[in-house]
Amino acid sequence: MRRATIRRVGRAHATIIEKVINVVMKDILRAYARAVKSLTERGVLWHLIWPSLAAALVWLVLGIVFWQPMVDGVMGWIGSWDWAAQHMNTSELGAAAVLVLVKITLAVLFLPMVYVTAALVVAVVALPMMLEKVAVTRYSDLEMRKGGTVTGSAINAVVAVLLFLVGIVVSLPFWLIPGVGLVVSILLTAWMNKKAFGYDALMLHGDREEMPRLRKRYSAGLLGLGVGCALLAYVPVLNLFAPAFCGLAYVHYLLEALRRERGGPTMNGAMPA
Repeated sequence: MRRATIRRVGRAHATIIEKVINVVMKDILRAYARAVKSLTERGVLWHLIWPSLAAALVWLVLGIVFWQPMVDGVMGWIGSWDWAAQHMNTSELGAAAVLVLVKITLAVLFLPMVYVTAALVVAVVALPMMLEKVAVTRYSDLEMRKGGTVTGSAINAVVAVLLFLVGIVVSLPFWLIPGVGLVVSILLTAWMNKKAFGYDALMLHGDREEMPRLRKRYSAGLLGLGVGCALLAYVPVLNLFAPAFCGLAYVHYLLEALRRERGGPTMNGAMPA
C-alpha cells in the first residue's frame, strides 16, 4: 500500500514537472519567434548587427597583436606544473600536442569574448533603443513605470561581464579537457545573458518591485533562454546576430510575463503574435 502511494506521488510529481517544462519551453520558443519577427521592424536590424561587428573587430586586432604572448604565457603557466614540465621535456610529441591544445583553446575562447563584448554593448546601448521600437508596436498596452535607469543598466551589465570573466578565469584549467571548456563557456554565457538582459528588458515597463520579482519567478526560463542564445555564439554567421537577438528575445519573454502579471491580453489573447 505504501509503495503504491509512493509511486502515485512520484508519477504526480513527474507529471507536474513535465507540464512546467512544457510551459517554459513554449514561452522560450515564442520569445524567439517574436524576436525573429521584430527583425522586420524599421531600425531594429542595424542594431542587431553593429555591436557584434564592432566587438569582432576589437578582438581580431587584439588577437593579432597579443596572440604569441598569450600562447607563450599559457605554455609558461603549464610548464610551471612539475608533472606537465617533466612530460613536455621528455616527449616532443607530448609538448607539441599541448601546444596545439593551447592554441585551439585560446581560439575557442575568443568566441565567447566577442559575444560578451557585443552583449555589453547591446545591454548598455543597442537594446534600450530596440526596446523603445518594439514596445511601441507590440506592448503599447503596458504602462511604462520605469523602474530601471540607464545607469542601473550599465552597472548591471558591467557586473555581469566581470563575474563572467571571473568564472572564465577560475574555469581555465578545465578548458584543457576536450569539450569541458565549451560546456563551461555556454553555461557562463547563459548566466550572463540572464543577468544582463533581464534588467534591460524590464527597465522601461516594470516598476522597482516587479523587476526583481519577475526575474526571480521566471529564473529557469530566463536561464534556458540564455542557453539557446549562448549556443548561437558558436554558429558561423548567426553569431554576428546572437547578442542583440538574445536581447530581443529577453524583451519579448519578460514583457509578455509582465503583461500576464498585470492581467493584460497575452500571446494567446488579443495581442497579435
